[in-house]
Amino acid sequence: METLNVHFSPAASGSRVSRVLACVLLMSVVTALSAEPAVSTVAVAPGLSVSLHEAILMALENNRSLAVERLAPQITRTREAIAEAVFDPVAGAALSTGRTHAEGWGGTGDWRHTVTDQIGLSGYLRQAYDTGTTVKLSADTEFTDASSSSRLSATGAQLSVTQALLQGSSVAANLARIHQARLSTAVSEYEVRGVIEALAAQVEEVYWDLALAERRIEIFSESLKVAEQYLRETRDRVAAGAVAEIELAAAEAELPLRRQGLIAATGALEMNRLRLLNLLNPQGGGFWDLPVILSDRPVAPQLQLEPVADHVAVALKRRPDLAQARLQVDFQELEIVQTQNGLLPRLDAFITLGKTGYARSFPQSLTRLDGHSYNVSAGLSFEYPIGNRAASARHSQATLSREQAEAALANLAQLVELDVRLAYVEVKTASEQVVASAATRRLRGETLRAESEKARVGKSTSFLVAQAQRDLLASQIAEVEAVVVQLRSITTLFHLESSLLERRGIALGEPPTP
Repeated sequence: METLNVHFSPAASGSRVSRVLACVLLMSVVTALSAEPAVSTVAVAPGLSVSLHEAILMALENNRSLAVERLAPQITRTREAIAEAVFDPVAGAALSTGRTHAEGWGGTGDWRHTVTDQIGLSGYLRQAYDTGTTVKLSADTEFTDASSSSRLSATGAQLSVTQALLQGSSVAANLARIHQARLSTAVSEYEVRGVIEALAAQVEEVYWDLALAERRIEIFSESLKVAEQYLRETRDRVAAGAVAEIELAAAEAELPLRRQGLIAATGALEMNRLRLLNLLNPQGGGFWDLPVILSDRPVAPQLQLEPVADHVAVALKRRPDLAQARLQVDFQELEIVQTQNGLLPRLDAFITLGKTGYARSFPQSLTRLDGHSYNVSAGLSFEYPIGNRAASARHSQATLSREQAEAALANLAQLVELDVRLAYVEVKTASEQVVASAATRRLRGETLRAESEKARVGKSTSFLVAQAQRDLLASQIAEVEAVVVQLRSITTLFHLESSLLERRGIALGEPPTP
């Protein structure tokens, strides 16, 4: 496996081999618990060795859920092209042919039957502008062949300009759909940023959960060895007649208790190993049976927190969900601009300039276009639905939606501040718990040593020694759990203020701007 070249805080000293051996199947552990264990060699399959920093990078590169989310901005961006296509030029053409049969009195008083063949070709180019102006250039030619008269070809060209004077004349309203499409793309990009940050936080949490399971296995294994050693010593004292045989019961009861803890820790390790592999999704496939070797150990960090107000300020500035809420307010503002435009009547001014050339053939009709003949028309068109209820309803809806978006933004900002402040308290509490649990573990160790010495000279019982062993085991587990809780609480705080990746040395680039 290729190792990523990264920099991360050095892990606490510890034997990696012992951690790998602690991850083997529980049956291997139980076999080693026999009175005279057989010497055997355990073959450990090559594993995935990752530090916390490497795990985050691997997840950001390979995670399948993130790969799905990354396609969303590309899909949303297509809406921009759809909105901008309103101002693309449009070209059109038509070809027609027809025949007319007519009967009637001729100029000489006789009854005539007339057949007229017609062939027509027309084309146009139309362009709309954000000012509400529409320009259309068209050309057409028609050839007529009548049995009662000579052939005639007519060719003409027209230029038509229409300008909206009320509804449709606002540049802001005409461009609103384009700006809304760009806002939607920015919202989608912020959603992806949120997914990336959440994924990094989840990787850290599962990483430390797996490390906690490893430490639990180590602690329970060591505690089991201590219980076995004390059981052997108790048996020797019973055989020598130094203590009563009843003392064996308390010592023997400790072994299944330790095995229960070891079984639970092994199950937790396996579940967290699978969760971490699912997040990392190592390339190559078939990774479910791959052992995971953690390079970083759960060690209480020396962290100096800034004032809580600073963390809140960072969150209010950087949180992707807040950015999305702000963009939603802007989106609704644009909706109001459009609906206000819909409240206006439709009043358009138009002018059309044209020239037509007539001749017996198409080439001759083209040469007649430069003559003095022309046609021009201009005017106004007006349209207004009586009551205009649909437009009024849409405008009211847009106004209310903007108010709702503003209220949602204010509410979200307050919830973000609450989340950060709660997480800040959790970090401080967890840090204090680490110190307290370490002190408790040291004192429990002293108590066990004292109780064991008293038992050797007959001044204590196996029950009291077993109780002291349990207290030490519980304090050891509580200490490592306190460290992991502190690490997870720090991750949560940095995630909630949207600074986790930057603090881990991973830059996402500048936030998207619509």
